[in-house]
Amino acid sequence: MDLFDYMRENTIKQESPLASRLRPQTLDEVVGQQHIIGKDKLLYRAIQADKLSSIIFYGPPGTGKTTLAKVIAHTTSAAFEQINATVAGKKDMEDIVAKAKDNLGMYGKKTILFVDEIHRFNKLQQDALLPYVENGTIILIGATTENPYFEVNKALISRSMVFHLQPLKDEDIFKVLKKSLTSEDGLGNYNIKIEDSTLKKLAITSGGDVRTALNGLEVAVLTTQMDSNGIINITDEILKECVQTRKAVFDKKGDSHYDNISAFIKSMRGSDVDAALFYLARALNAGEDPVFMARRIVIAAAEDVGMANPNALVVATSAMQAVTMVGMPEARIILAEATVYVATSKKSNDTKNQNKKSTDKTEDKKSVDPTFKYPVIGEVLTEYAKDKLVYSNTLDEWITHTGIDIKAEKTTVVKASADGTVKAIKTDPRYGLTVVIEHTNGFSTVYSNLLTAEFVKEGEKVTSGQTIGTVGNTASFEILDESHLHFEILKNGEQIDPNMYLKSGDVVKN
Repeated sequence: MDLFDYMRENTIKQESPLASRLRPQTLDEVVGQQHIIGKDKLLYRAIQADKLSSIIFYGPPGTGKTTLAKVIAHTTSAAFEQINATVAGKKDMEDIVAKAKDNLGMYGKKTILFVDEIHRFNKLQQDALLPYVENGTIILIGATTENPYFEVNKALISRSMVFHLQPLKDEDIFKVLKKSLTSEDGLGNYNIKIEDSTLKKLAITSGGDVRTALNGLEVAVLTTQMDSNGIINITDEILKECVQTRKAVFDKKGDSHYDNISAFIKSMRGSDVDAALFYLARALNAGEDPVFMARRIVIAAAEDVGMANPNALVVATSAMQAVTMVGMPEARIILAEATVYVATSKKSNDTKNQNKKSTDKTEDKKSVDPTFKYPVIGEVLTEYAKDKLVYSNTLDEWITHTGIDIKAEKTTVVKASADGTVKAIKTDPRYGLTVVIEHTNGFSTVYSNLLTAEFVKEGEKVTSGQTIGTVGNTASFEILDESHLHFEILKNGEQIDPNMYLKSGDVVKN
């Protein structure tokens, strides 16, 4: 580092926003999110043990996604690289992958890649990361404000643990604000006078976003003149000007949108007028289409009120027509009146239930799930762990596990768990020789770590208990484990816990 680099880093540090200067360096300094980083929680233990697998953090702005990534950077022995998906390109990723290969090959050191705003990567960019995440060249930490199950490739999701960060509690934000007033990296060099009640109001106004609270406080301090004694007096009125109004977390395409609409419908269904009007006002204030809200009221009138008050549907439909003709802002009155009418009406879903019963009878045969049995006899060595970490002896790290490993000697016969059709016989790069069988109702089963699969062929129909292969040791990811069969059950292409469908002792017959 030359003199200019040193001066530039110092300048950036001094001039960076308050939220950046106060960013925690250790887990113990992190405020909030105890549901995932409490001392008894998996993520805390994994960070402390330096045994991380790929992770995706998602949640609203200002909840600590980047902070947790930085904490991991200061805690782990792995090399740490950071990019922002809004500006990073293919060349940036290639450079990082090259460094990661060198770190792993020359120094035996893993590389953590933190991708901020990972949802901004297109499908091709996300796919480019996949092979290096899969083979362990890099450990991915992604951060996004969007629901990753909608915005991130399923292949990356399946190889990562997803942690949902919640908006911070008012008391947590208050603690951070108090700390900022005394910290040398914060506002500790200023002579500031501010009441705790004022700080608490600021915490409440921030809407769970600690960055908003800190930015508001910093603006207030920097724009307020000292009095004759050199004291900066921060009052409620000054902070009100700096923060103005409480933020409404409402993204028309995100989780908050659907959460608010769901709460609106449930409030009408539960005859809670005040709550229904609140969620209606919240949606309209955030810019929601009034016609969309009118349609929700029509649906509630039909589904929840029904024949208990047939006039509710007439009122709701008339309201939707009126909203279409009038528009905002007057439409809010029409919507409020229709909401009150539907919410206060008696409820009956008899018609909807009768229709559902008729449909269920028609589709009864199609909706029956297959009956699954254990494909081999043996104890379970490794349980299903898609949403948590288990230790891998082979990889010497904590990973997710999308099936169960059933102990069985090499060459043990493997049976079909249920009736179905052989969809594929393939060699998986992680789990070795694999047979995939399709069953009814969107189910499929996967049999991996096989020695042979010569007893069946692709496209062949098989019955429960029919021999499909023998246990081997072809799974490169589990080669150091005891001899076993890796077994998965999928529903509509997504791995699910086999224990939900398998009963102890229920084994296919020889």
